[in-house]
Amino acid sequence: MAPLIIAAFIVFFIIVFALKGVVVVNQAEAMVIERLGRYNRTLAPGVNIIWPLFETARQIDWEFVTEGPEGERVTRRQTIRKIDLREAVYDFPKQNVITEDNVAIQIDAMLYFQVTDPKRAVYEISNLPEAIKKLTQTTLRNVIGEMELDRTLSSRDNINSKLKIILDEATDKWGVKVNRVELQDIIPPEDIKEAMEKQMRAERDRRASILQAEGQKRSDILKAEGEREAAVNRAEGQKRAQILLAEAEREARLRIAEGEAQAIETISGALAGSGGNPSQYLIAIKYIEAFIDLAEKESDKVVYMPYEISGVLGSVGAIREIFKDGLQPPANP
Repeated sequence: MAPLIIAAFIVFFIIVFALKGVVVVNQAEAMVIERLGRYNRTLAPGVNIIWPLFETARQIDWEFVTEGPEGERVTRRQTIRKIDLREAVYDFPKQNVITEDNVAIQIDAMLYFQVTDPKRAVYEISNLPEAIKKLTQTTLRNVIGEMELDRTLSSRDNINSKLKIILDEATDKWGVKVNRVELQDIIPPEDIKEAMEKQMRAERDRRASILQAEGQKRSDILKAEGEREAAVNRAEGQKRAQILLAEAEREARLRIAEGEAQAIETISGALAGSGGNPSQYLIAIKYIEAFIDLAEKESDKVVYMPYEISGVLGSVGAIREIFKDGLQPPANP
């Protein structure tokens, strides 16, 4: 009976030993194995065999940030045996930071990192997430402390890039790759907020005034250009009208001169046989036209007689001789 009990105990011990020696590691996870207290190897994902009495998985202190019942961030620590190799995000609580111009602000940041070497993440640093948090906080204070408030608010991308470079270099010996750093929010004090809002409103008012002035200036310029073009067009039109009027007057005078020339030529031909003087005829015609104008314009109580009345009467006699010959006097223009 005793041999059976011993055999059953041995079988049970072998089964338990075998079960303890089989370790399953999930995908994107790693486990650090120590043999008799010293590092032996890192188990890859899948089924692995260890010696339970001699080999054990290294226990690792890890810090987790979770969200509380009221939305606040709660930090809890836990001992783990497997390291997650996936990219992890660490959401930091708000940090009080002082800028170069001595303004106290609060910054809410997030860090994305990934464990690339489980061995160094376990043996080079104690509590890797807490170390990354502390390093990020101090680096953030140093970076923001070298910048003024206005530059801090307008240079988030530069701050993120600078933090990423510094943290990635510092955490490389820990077997960690820092992929990116994001500043979620930058909160200045209330009095600074009010001053910034007033400054922003004043800047908007200034820009609106400038735009309005630019618009008025442009309107005045366009109006002046329109008036100038209109004046030029009017001047061109007046110039063209005066040219046309002068050409018309010239044409009329030429026609009148041609008609008078033809009349003089006709009169000269008619008076050539009677021995009359064409100039006396023309003078008489002018005198008659002048008398007609005086009769139309002046009162009938006043009679104007030319000084050279004999010459006029002689011209009238010449006209009478011409009329006897059948010549018609020229029409009154």
